[in-house]
Order: sequence, then structure tokens, then C-alpha cells
Amino acid sequence: MTNIHDAFSKSYAEARQKFLAAAAQAGLQVESHIHPEKGRDGEELAMDVVREGPADAQHVLLVSSACHGVEGYCGSGVQIDALQSAEWHQAVAKSGVAVVYVHALNPHGFSHVRRVTQENVDLNRNFHDFSKPLPDNTAYKEVQHLLLPDVWPPNEANMQATMQFIATHGMPKLQAAVSQGQHHDPKGLFFGGQAPTWSNQTIRKVLRQHGGRAQKFAWIDLHTGLGPSGVGERIYAGANDAEAIARARQWWGQGITSIYDGSSSSAFLTGLMWMSVQDECPQAEYTGIALEYGTLPPNEMLMALRADHWLHIHPEASEVLKKTIKAQIFEAFYTDTDVWREQIITQAREAMRQAVQALS
Repeated sequence: MTNIHDAFSKSYAEARQKFLAAAAQAGLQVESHIHPEKGRDGEELAMDVVREGPADAQHVLLVSSACHGVEGYCGSGVQIDALQSAEWHQAVAKSGVAVVYVHALNPHGFSHVRRVTQENVDLNRNFHDFSKPLPDNTAYKEVQHLLLPDVWPPNEANMQATMQFIATHGMPKLQAAVSQGQHHDPKGLFFGGQAPTWSNQTIRKVLRQHGGRAQKFAWIDLHTGLGPSGVGERIYAGANDAEAIARARQWWGQGITSIYDGSSSSAFLTGLMWMSVQDECPQAEYTGIALEYGTLPPNEMLMALRADHWLHIHPEASEVLKKTIKAQIFEAFYTDTDVWREQIITQAREAMRQAVQALS
């Protein structure tokens, strides 16, 4: 057994170095898609991909981290833990399934401790057909003026107006209005983009390469930020297809939630990353979940996201405020305790084992 604590990191650069070292130790090749920009400390950024198992495997499991950059502090730990586990490698070898680890779907956000890409885009709202009209989130327009005030922290008037909105409409309505994604304000929260991002184009390449010939393709995408602390909600990740949802529940248990029937802690969303599997691996039977680990209550999470976006628009902010906001956003998506890390690893190991068993 590895020391769980050692699988996690305090920076993107450290996480990447650990991931590459764990792959080398396991005798696995790394394919690095180098990002066009540098990281927070001037380091190279990349979407690193490792494949374990037969090159011609018909059944493939993909495990990915950092779709929402800062959430990579959790997801990366899960991937490194798996790569360091002899027991896991034996299980994979015995199954005949290929496992593909995609480390840092959004390395820029991971490094800069932001949820979004270098284009200020929420990657999991960016998978649209951009030749067609984009969804218009009118609910977001209603609350837009409240979200990013001129000063931070928000003044009394802003706080009262926000509390008034929540009192009248409820926190779920505010959460849905904000998190649903919007395409009209490039500086706003949960911006889905007006074109495919670098990360969108790069993961599509990876999917074609590793899933383009698979008969069965599964995806576990690791997230943090919604739900009770340390609990890994298994959210069905795919198109609204009753057969695929039923299959996911067979594999991972009846507790699987869905944005389509309102059982998930996530609002109904569009432009989701997993929809790209239909485009890039149309021949494969697809089954997927987002493993979403809770951290803080929704109101604290929203404050952290608002603060981070405010800082993005106000680079002139004082060093003290910058530090405070960065600590706040880090804590919102990663709970720095051994108890939380242990919960993360235990649940991820189980979900990965269940996927490999089902695929084999």
C-alpha cells in the first residue's frame, strides 16, 4: 500500500512530476500534449496521457483529472495513487482492459489555481456545435450585476441584494442560473466560450487515438466542489439515454444520480465534455460517470468562484487580496486533510475497480 498523502501535491508542477515519475516506475509510456502557454511559475504545461494494457484492447477505461483546473489537486492524487499500486496493475493486467489516464485536461487552470481555461472558459460547458446558435442563459443575465461587483469583498449593498435574491428565489435557483453556463460574457462566470478551447481540441485527439477502435468505452472524470464534504457523488456522465443510464447503475450501483431527472446535486447543463465521445468514438458503447467530491457548502463555493473571477478582471488588486483569494479558491476545491484524502482515494479505487470488472 502506498502512503495516500504522498499521491497528492501542492502545485501543478509537483503533481505533474509525480505523475510522470509514477508512470515511469510502472514502465508506462507518456504522451505529452504541450500547452501553448506557461504555468504560474513559468513551468511547462501539458495534458499528459498514459495508456496501460493491450494496444489493441477492445474495452477501454479513461480516467481524467482537472477538467476544472483547480479540481486537479484531487484528481491527480487519484491517478498517481493508481499508478503506484501493484495491486491495481495486477487487476488491470488480468482484466485485458486498457486504462488511459489523462492528467490535467486543463493544465492552465490547474497551475494558476483557477477553475477555467486560459480562455476563461469552463471546459465542461464548451462542447457545442459552434456553427449553430448557442444556448441563451437568461437567468444568468438576471443575476449578472450581483455576481461581480466593482469592489471586493462585496459591499453591504451588494451583500443585501444577493441575500434578497436568495430569500426570494432560493439558493438552488441562483446556483442553476450561474452554473448552467453562459456564452455572452467572456469575462463572466461559467463562460462556455464561443469556439472550441485548446483543451477541447486536445481531448478530442486523445479520444480518437485511444477510443477510436474500442467496442466498449468507459470514462470516470474526477471533480470536486458539490455535495457533502468527502462524499463522492457518482453523476451519470453522458447523453440522455435510458439504456446507458441503466448500464451505469448496473456497474456503479443504483445510487448513480443524473442531471436529466433532477437527482444530481448538479444543475441541468449543456456543452458537456462527455458528449464528444459520440463524435470521436461513434462505434463504441459508452458508459461514464463524473465522480464529484464535496468540499464546502454551496454559498461558500459561490463566494470563492466570484472572488476568483473578480481577481481575473482586477489584476491591479493588492498582493494581500490576491493571496487571500487564491487560498480561498484552493480550499473551495481541495480539503487539505488526511481524512478527506483517504475518503477520496477509497471511493475512487472502488469506482475504478467496478469499471474494469464491468468492462472485462
